[in-house]
Amino acid sequence: MLDRLDAAAVRRWCAVGLAGLREHQDEIDELNVYPVPDGDTGTNLVLTVEAAVGALDGAAGSEGDATAVLGRLARGALLGARGNSGVIVAQVLAGMASVWAPAAGGRVLARALAEAADAAYRAVAAPVEGTVLTVVRAAADAAARADSDDLATVVRAAAGAAREALARTPEMLPALARAGVVDAGGRGLVVLLDALVEVATGEPLPPLPPAGPHRLPLSVVRETGSDEYAYEVQYLLDAPADAVDLLTRALGRLGDSLVVVGAGGAPIPTWNVHVHVNDVGAAIEAGVEAGRPHRISVTRFADQARPAPAPAPPAAGPAHGWAADAGATRAEGRAVVVVAEGPGLAALFETEGAVVVHPGPAGSAPSTGQLLAAIRASGAGRVVVLPNDPNVIAAANAAAAEARAGHVHAGVVPTRSPVQALAALAVRDPGRRFEDDVIAMAEAAGACRYAEVTVAGREALTVAGRCQPGDILGLVEGEVNLIGQDLTQTCRQLLDRLLSGGGELVTLLTGEPAPDGLLGALTAHLAATWPFVEVQCHHGGQPHYPLLVGVE
Repeated sequence: MLDRLDAAAVRRWCAVGLAGLREHQDEIDELNVYPVPDGDTGTNLVLTVEAAVGALDGAAGSEGDATAVLGRLARGALLGARGNSGVIVAQVLAGMASVWAPAAGGRVLARALAEAADAAYRAVAAPVEGTVLTVVRAAADAAARADSDDLATVVRAAAGAAREALARTPEMLPALARAGVVDAGGRGLVVLLDALVEVATGEPLPPLPPAGPHRLPLSVVRETGSDEYAYEVQYLLDAPADAVDLLTRALGRLGDSLVVVGAGGAPIPTWNVHVHVNDVGAAIEAGVEAGRPHRISVTRFADQARPAPAPAPPAAGPAHGWAADAGATRAEGRAVVVVAEGPGLAALFETEGAVVVHPGPAGSAPSTGQLLAAIRASGAGRVVVLPNDPNVIAAANAAAAEARAGHVHAGVVPTRSPVQALAALAVRDPGRRFEDDVIAMAEAAGACRYAEVTVAGREALTVAGRCQPGDILGLVEGEVNLIGQDLTQTCRQLLDRLLSGGGELVTLLTGEPAPDGLLGALTAHLAATWPFVEVQCHHGGQPHYPLLVGVE
């Protein structure tokens, strides 16, 4: 039984936590809400914590300093972070390190968990409850309520509350309830807190029971506001109050559902801006005129029904945090860094002059460090990152922030599919002011609806009904929209549904699993059924997805 968490105990905690994540890796991967074959939260967490532990190699000089050890772990996790869950865990470690003491007892641990929760929430542009954020906040609150310097009391209270919060996540997110699972990122955090209990007390907690079939009725709503406006725009803005008054009036003329909330507490306050508009570029430009917008996200209101509330990672839209640090010295030149899985996609983006980042081991999401290395390797002073996957956006944002600290004007257009990246690259104009070019790329990406066809990897209850392993799934902007048995027929139906809402240009990217003749069958169908639509076809060679579709 330990009374303090010194440097050796912190090292043991990460080693035990990594072993636990490896043990539960497949289980956490299976908690993916959608039945697609690339749900890999467990794998991303293992790779993130492996990078954190690896950062301690050769750090003998900090063996006696727990604060330094935790700082190294946090830095290693940030650079090795994979996926949104990995970035959040890295922020948890960073938050803990910021208030740690050389030998921490119960109250220090409680303060560290509170700061970890705050850091995790700050890392997410639109925090959603029912996720890992809920779990870390519950652990922090329980640790504070324990009000004790006894380490065992505090760690047990935190881990117990985290387990209870994890069990409640399906009550908060209907997508989890329909799938009958708890939040995958939250499950990973529980593994790490359980490891902390084992290190501090010498006694492992009993294993968690399997998640039961906890179901909630499907609730379908649209956010309040007039149907006249097609986009939701959100961003944080660093600006003085008088400039925000002008911004509020400008945004009020552009749309509705306008909310501007000030965070305060600094010479230049930070404001959270939310509005529904049709002219995305004008809404962002108004922010640029007022101050420094960052963590910008744009969401297109989908025509299909969606569960609510749903997780809100930044959708394709204007760049997240592209404004440069004041006074930074930058090299000349521009570059685009693109994440691409598949030889055809890589060649396509390289033809466009982009620096291509390939996925990590076994197809895992690229790490923050990989993306940062690509940004630096470009040699440019102004760099745009196109992540092309919702699970890469957080790591891309972290890499861009690291690059900006090194005086590279870097930002992220949060593309969620390669077809959106192609739309963004098509409007790129080096003759424009860099900020204007980023806005144009982001607006083009946001205007491109994306869809994909894959094969179900497991049984699941989706918005389109129950699917079985081997079923053909058509997903529209991340949501299962069709379930079929024949690949070609499902692809045709998916195209018809997309084009029924309008469109002038269709991009088809066939994947490695696509059979011969699929592209010919689909182009013939488009020519016969939608003769006025322009069609662009490429072989992307991406795994898992026989077809990716973009409609503009």
